[in-house]
Amino acid sequence: MIIRAGFLVLASFTSASFAKVTLEKLAEGFKRPVDLQAAPGNESQLFIVEQHGVITAIDRETGEREGVLLDLSAQVSRQMNEEGLLGLAFDPNFEKSGRFYVNFTDKSPKKAMTRISRFTLPSGKKSIDAASEEVLLKYRQDFRNHNGGWIGFGPDGFLYIANGDGGARDDPKARAQDLGSYLGKLLRIDVSSDSGYTVPPTNPFIEKADAKPEIYSYGLRNPWRCSFDVETGDLWIADVGQNRFEEINVTSVQGARAKNFGWRLREGMIANPNKKIAGPQPPDAVEPIYQYGRGTGAGEGFSVTGGFVYRGANPLLQGKYLFSDYVTRRLWTLDQSKGYAFEDITDKVLGKNQKLGPVASFGQDLQRGYYLVDHSGIIWRIK
Repeated sequence: MIIRAGFLVLASFTSASFAKVTLEKLAEGFKRPVDLQAAPGNESQLFIVEQHGVITAIDRETGEREGVLLDLSAQVSRQMNEEGLLGLAFDPNFEKSGRFYVNFTDKSPKKAMTRISRFTLPSGKKSIDAASEEVLLKYRQDFRNHNGGWIGFGPDGFLYIANGDGGARDDPKARAQDLGSYLGKLLRIDVSSDSGYTVPPTNPFIEKADAKPEIYSYGLRNPWRCSFDVETGDLWIADVGQNRFEEINVTSVQGARAKNFGWRLREGMIANPNKKIAGPQPPDAVEPIYQYGRGTGAGEGFSVTGGFVYRGANPLLQGKYLFSDYVTRRLWTLDQSKGYAFEDITDKVLGKNQKLGPVASFGQDLQRGYYLVDHSGIIWRIK
C-alpha cells in the first residue's frame, strides 16, 4: 500500500508538471484585427474583424479564409489609431434570424459618428451587401479616440454597448458623468423587435428627465474589451487609464444597474490626480477589483486589453480571467479563487522564437476554445 500510494503521488506530480499553456498560430496576414467572434449554430467557422471595416470568415480548425461576411470599408473612418470597425455581436438566435450587429466610427463630416447597426444574412448566403445596413444608434464623438467599441449580448438577452468618453485628456466635456450623453457609458437595448430597438423597462434612467434611457451604467473612460462569463454571467470591463492606473471591473449584470465606474472623478481606486476635477467616491460607485500602475516595471503597462474568464479544457487556466496590456504585450491572469491573485504568464506561454505584437483582443468559440487577436495580423489559439 505504501508503494501504491507513492506511485499515485508521483503520477499526480508528473501529470501536473507536464501541463502547460501554449499559443498556436491559427491564421495570419490580417490588417489590424481587433475582434474575433463565433456565430451561434456555426461551429466550423470564426469571424475576424479588421479595423478598416472587413469581417472575414475562417475555418476554425485550419485557419483558412473562407470568404468575406461584410465589407464596410467604404463607410468606416480610420483616422488616428482608435477609429474603425471595432466590435461585432451575433444574435443568440443567429442560426434562425441571420442577424448580427456592428459598432464602428463612420465618415461623417468634421467628426466621426459612432454607429450601432444591424445586418441580416439571408438564409443560405455567406456574405451580405453593406447597403442593407439598418442603423440603430448614431452619436457623435468629440475627438478621434476613446471610442470604446465593444458590443455583446448579455445573459438577459439584451444588447450591451460600451462607449468611451469621447477622447482627449481628462474627459474635457465631462461626458462620462453626464447622463444626457451616450459617451462614457454602458448602454443596454432590446433588439428583439423586427426593426429598430426598444429600451428595456428595467433600465435605471428610463424615467429620469434629460437622461438617455439606453444608459445602464456610467463613468467609463475607454472600455477596451468587455466579456460575460459563460458560467456565472458576470460582466468584466477593462477600462484604459490615463495618468496612474489601468483597471479591471467585474460585476453581476444586475449589480451594474445604475452604477458609476468613477471616471472622470476617479482613476482606478484613487481620486483623479488632476485636482481640478477630482472628486470623492460616488455613493453608487463600483470600485475595480484590480488595478495596475502605468509604467514599464513588472506587472505595469499603459493600455489594458480585456479578455475572458477561461472556461476551457486547460486546468492551469480554469476559472482565471485572462487579459493583457497593449503596450507591454504581456499576458496576465487574475485567479478569482485566490482573491484575484495576479500572475504574469507570458514567459510560460511563449515558445522559443515566438513574439507577440500588441494584443488587441481575445476571443471565445462555441466549444469554449479561446483565442488571442494580435494587432500585427495574427490569430493565436490558446491551448
